[in-house]
Amino acid sequence: MMKASSIRSLRAKSRSAHAAFAALALLSTPALAQSLAITGATLAIGDGSEPIRNGTVLISAGKVTAAGAGIAIPPGIKAIDAGGKWVTPGLVSGYSRVGLVEVPAVNETNDASARSPFSAAIDVAPAINPLANPIAISRTAGITRAVVVPSTGIGIFAGQGAVVDLGADMNPITRARAFQYVELGEEGAKDAGGSRPAAILTFKTMLREAQEFAKAPASYDGRSKDALLNRVDAQALVPVVTGAMPLMLHVESARDIMTVLSLRQDFPALKLIIAGAAEGWMVAPQIAAAKVPVIAGGLDDLPSSFEKLAATQSNVGRMVKAGVIVSMGLMDRDEGLQLRLATQQAGNMVALNKVPGATGLSWGQALRTISSAPAEAMGLGDRIGSLKPGRAGDVVLWDGDPLEMTSAPIAVWIDGVPQPIDNRQTKLRDRYATPQEGALPKAYEW
Repeated sequence: MMKASSIRSLRAKSRSAHAAFAALALLSTPALAQSLAITGATLAIGDGSEPIRNGTVLISAGKVTAAGAGIAIPPGIKAIDAGGKWVTPGLVSGYSRVGLVEVPAVNETNDASARSPFSAAIDVAPAINPLANPIAISRTAGITRAVVVPSTGIGIFAGQGAVVDLGADMNPITRARAFQYVELGEEGAKDAGGSRPAAILTFKTMLREAQEFAKAPASYDGRSKDALLNRVDAQALVPVVTGAMPLMLHVESARDIMTVLSLRQDFPALKLIIAGAAEGWMVAPQIAAAKVPVIAGGLDDLPSSFEKLAATQSNVGRMVKAGVIVSMGLMDRDEGLQLRLATQQAGNMVALNKVPGATGLSWGQALRTISSAPAEAMGLGDRIGSLKPGRAGDVVLWDGDPLEMTSAPIAVWIDGVPQPIDNRQTKLRDRYATPQEGALPKAYEW
């Protein structure tokens, strides 16, 4: 005879499984995009311009059709009066591992890296988990899109990253194989055997092998003892050496940044993106002249490593002032979990203007680093990241200034589809905010 405790355990597992299937069914049901007007807003376009008072944004068929002051509302369209509250485009995290990682220390939930015979050919898109808790948490914080970056396993090439949306559905991919990711600097030196010269030689040799593959695919077998790339990886790097796929390289120090910029001498077609760049301010004119976008961490202010000895929070402001297109993302700071820190990153840039000797950003410039700038770096500036006509209907209505840490979204739309703005944490908060006598309520129901 089965014990009562075992029966209770089975019932609990049954309820858990039922809830999971119910959630999956809900997310699998396609939601419909709304046609609506949000009026009376403190409206931020996301292109670097400053907020517009009493602004209006129109969304139709999942796209922004108009945004600004004095916008006429078509008859019959649903209107929402923002009452002066802030409206922005959905925020875009320029560097993350959201959807790849749920519990970093639990290998079964971490698909960021692999010790695999493949490197450049690895595509993270199939591993993105739209049911992962960090996706709902980030959406609740106003993040609607994210650049997802793989981690290296046993070499300097980590594979092909993706751009995803954080909608409550089972179709998260905005662009698969959006870029190739490479580690140089200190991490790349370690991955290549212990030195920067080894990393650079490995990198250049692998790109030359990809060029050889592009010229004669049939004769490239990748099995020679001198070959660094197998056929699959060589084929994956062909779009990189031809400039069809962006190449994101992680470097932090000024000298490593200059090394990256010099790569075009040997490979002129490379479409470069620099990630990290803690010392970017030291060589900002050179980065701007090369027209290479940068994705930086906005919270670096300490010499946490030898390649970050000149780190300063003025880094982003100084690079923007020099003409560099700068996005912000989470560099080595819970990049799989804490995308909500984007608004703190941008808000800090605004606050720096009040610090003597520091270089910050205007409000509009700061918002751009977490909206249209990362979209442009990924070649998606004409699709996402701002409230310009024709862009995706990714819109967030806030209860206050979105760059203030006390503010939070009231409503979120992705592609014009209204999104839930609760998550596991908010449900647990509500469960225990006002505890009642008697049996505890369920943490949440699907």
